[in-house]
Amino acid sequence: MRKISIAFLMAVALTGCAKRTPLESSARLTVVQDSQALPPPNRNDLTAADRPALIGPLDTIEVTVFSVPDLNREMQVDSSGRIAMPLAGTIDARGKTAEELALAIEAALRARYVRNPEVTVNIKSSVSQVVTIDGQVVEPGLYPVTNQMTLMRVIASAKGLSEFARQDDVVILRTVDNRRMAGLYNVAAIREGAYDDPLVFANDVIVVGDSPQRRLFRDFVSVSPLLAAPLIAILQ
Repeated sequence: MRKISIAFLMAVALTGCAKRTPLESSARLTVVQDSQALPPPNRNDLTAADRPALIGPLDTIEVTVFSVPDLNREMQVDSSGRIAMPLAGTIDARGKTAEELALAIEAALRARYVRNPEVTVNIKSSVSQVVTIDGQVVEPGLYPVTNQMTLMRVIASAKGLSEFARQDDVVILRTVDNRRMAGLYNVAAIREGAYDDPLVFANDVIVVGDSPQRRLFRDFVSVSPLLAAPLIAILQ
């Protein structure tokens, strides 16, 4: 009976191991394997000419008020996307362009009886230079791109792989010379030094795959830990 239970558990656990359709090159996508180098983006790839630069939380901006020089200052947008200035008070900067924020500051100053305020706003530094990580990591989201950012560092920023992550199914999506490209990576192989930790650039999208067999095994353990115990021993 014990052998039957073990065989049954092994068969069910391995049903999730079937290979999924691999990501392949197409007219819209070029796929490179992890042993090859995903080329870096060029300057044009890192900018979006059709998209205005929007101010967001933790961006650093420079505000110049020509009629009131004492109000000129460099400041950081707070984590909620707001700034605070003398006379103008608290203003929501999140999602505004520099020009839109300048107009909002002018309106706030005008309401405080500052005559004909002329304001300019410059974005000094922006955390909009970000990489997106999605899928099976602990904290998916947007993360700032720092100098020499790599795949493993981005995963670490996202608090590491989740319980159901598939280490051999990690994809980096990137635009190079206006062409969409995908690099396929194996995190376990990188950790073992099989090849270098690949560089990551602004606007990259990283997707960590899901491991169905891990989910099935977790479900069996939660439903019947006594039946799962022999399988744990075998897998170890």
